[in-house]
Amino acid sequence: MNVKQQSVNFSGSASSPAQFPRDGAPEVAFLGRSNVGKSSLLNALAGVKGLARISSEPGRTRLVNFFRVHGASRPGGGGHGDFYLVDLPGYGYAKAPKTVRAGWERLVNSYLGDREPLRLCVFIVDARHDPSAGDEMLRDWLDHHRQPYVVAANKIDKMGRGEARRRERALASALGSGAEAIIPVSATRRTGVDELWKTIRAAAFDRRDLEASE
Repeated sequence: MNVKQQSVNFSGSASSPAQFPRDGAPEVAFLGRSNVGKSSLLNALAGVKGLARISSEPGRTRLVNFFRVHGASRPGGGGHGDFYLVDLPGYGYAKAPKTVRAGWERLVNSYLGDREPLRLCVFIVDARHDPSAGDEMLRDWLDHHRQPYVVAANKIDKMGRGEARRRERALASALGSGAEAIIPVSATRRTGVDELWKTIRAAAFDRRDLEASE
């Protein structure tokens, strides 16, 4: 991203739908297992170290966190605009109490199911492993509700080139039938970060938002 023209700041956290932003700005949500590297990828995309807190203990994100992108360039030279990157609580952390996990699920479902400004879901998986049961449930939910999503195959830097290609094909077969794209990424080496960022901007500034700004 062009740091001279745009910036990313923490906007706030929400523990209920009543606390979600009400300004109508487009939103792009990040979903995945608790230890899949969502925070690291968000920080790499934003170009701001420590923007999204990285915990040593998975499953600590229990709120929906909103990060506002200011002055992002619209695709095709259509000026600049704002949108949100939204960090949703991770799933699959067994040590969390059942009541807490149930609360996370209600919060995430209320966001994904009813959020009009939502333009795209970035479904993050660990490229090294087969999809978990939670990954498959999320894929089924997104497909059933026709939510647009891309699969970000994270930690691709942990494998050689041949293995990375093989894993990408396997993930495309397992999770990608309804996805708009499978994008191999690495927050550490920034592999695929620019491609993912372009995809996010294109989704955030779709035709609805261009027309609304005219």
